Amino acid sequence: MQQVYEATDVGLVRKGNEDNLVVLAKPCVYAVADGMGGEAAGEVASQMLVDTVQENLSGCTSVTKEALCQAIINANEAIRHYVCEHPGCEGMGTTATLLHIDEHSSSGSWAHVGDSRLYVLRRESQVLEQITRDHSYVEDLVREGTITPEEAKNHPQRNMLTRAVGAMENLQVDSGKININAGDIFLLATDGLMKHVTDEEIVQLLRAGQENPAKALLNAALAAGGTDNVTAVVVSLT
Repeated sequence: MQQVYEATDVGLVRKGNEDNLVVLAKPCVYAVADGMGGEAAGEVASQMLVDTVQENLSGCTSVTKEALCQAIINANEAIRHYVCEHPGCEGMGTTATLLHIDEHSSSGSWAHVGDSRLYVLRRESQVLEQITRDHSYVEDLVREGTITPEEAKNHPQRNMLTRAVGAMENLQVDSGKININAGDIFLLATDGLMKHVTDEEIVQLLRAGQENPAKALLNAALAAGGTDNVTAVVVSLT
């Protein structure tokens, strides 16, 4: 059985919310998206991503990681077509982090582009496991050993993405499968959360028995500065 919580907020600095999310009950598919681009273009891109996920996957009896990837690729094509018709939106795009949980097979599938993240917190564990890898300039520097993870947090180019939905014709989508167990807690979040809340704080809030843990995470990000839009989807398996 799954308990699902969601929350999104514009934050304390930005004028508009370019984040979006979608929660599908049948099949169990969850997605977050963080748009980028001038004016309202980022909001349009992230909305197109979640709309495409809903159109492609809602009501499906079987969802594979390939189907999740295809939904992202279809959104990529839709966004690029939109930009062709609206040249003023050149450069718009979005992150995409998708999760499908199949309770019947005790497994899950995920697909991902950008620097939003998918985490899992296992039963009894106090360590938050990051499943996805950020597609960002500073993440590449960390992996190369050029800078440390601590230095990456304040790097002036920490928001520079190396992949985004809508930004390239031949988009490469990361994907995988993951085992699921009773007691697991999955978190999908945009980077507005991770900018202000540490992994240890996230674990504490997910374990605290909050009425809405997604809202609790969002409130923690706002209390710590809220410099960006914040979105979180929490899926708790009981």
